[in-house]
Amino acid sequence: MAIVLVIIGLILGALSIGKDVQRNAEYQKVGNKFVFEWKKAYDGYYQRTGTLLGDSQVAPTGMINGNEATIGGATASAGNLDGALPGVPASYANTGLRICSGQGFAQNAVGAGDPKLAAQNLRQLMQRIGIRMPPGRGEGKEDRYQYTDSNGNIAELQVCFQWNPPGTISGAGNVLVVRGLTPDLARYLDQMVDGKPDALEGRFRMQNSANNSSEPSNNRPGTEWAANNTYASTETSATATGTGQNRDENQVMLVTAHWVMDQ
Repeated sequence: MAIVLVIIGLILGALSIGKDVQRNAEYQKVGNKFVFEWKKAYDGYYQRTGTLLGDSQVAPTGMINGNEATIGGATASAGNLDGALPGVPASYANTGLRICSGQGFAQNAVGAGDPKLAAQNLRQLMQRIGIRMPPGRGEGKEDRYQYTDSNGNIAELQVCFQWNPPGTISGAGNVLVVRGLTPDLARYLDQMVDGKPDALEGRFRMQNSANNSSEPSNNRPGTEWAANNTYASTETSATATGTGQNRDENQVMLVTAHWVMDQ
């Protein structure tokens, strides 16, 4: 009987370890097959055209969707350098200089998402230049990627590109916006990009207005991502060190990250 119990324990332990190995392999796939591939596609667009996504090729501004804005105070109808986007709630908190591919996520959650700007569609811009996009969820949904959270529930990533004004603590300049990240996946990608997970330092940062009120001073320890996998997507006031409902049936809370681009 003792030998049988030992064997059962070994089997259960192997299953538990196997689940963690599978989780790590899936996160590696998310990074290598999707997020990092979109970074390569962005860089490829710049190399082929000499301008950024949606920027003017004859009078470049250096900003994503620069065709929709001019430097010096005047702005076109679809973009505004003061952080407002006409016809969109202020909670989106972006510049309006954004390139997406149709409806997607609101910040940090599944929601109505971004308005589709027919003139500046991410997929169309890539196709015009002949850039091969990551496969994503399939034809027409290359900007999406489906995966399972640590509770086994379906979650979906979506990528956009946008320009952030100077002083934006989640990253100023041109950024890759990654929505739909579970906290552990966000930390994994942050570790891959910056060498350590830090929500408010480095090139990969958390978009969260509650945590962007002040930036850590020089020589201070960094800031943890303000959520963890015990919190459900319906909970509020998540913290890195707190504990949420921690129910196996809950969908894990989702966060949004900004990855500052090189150009």
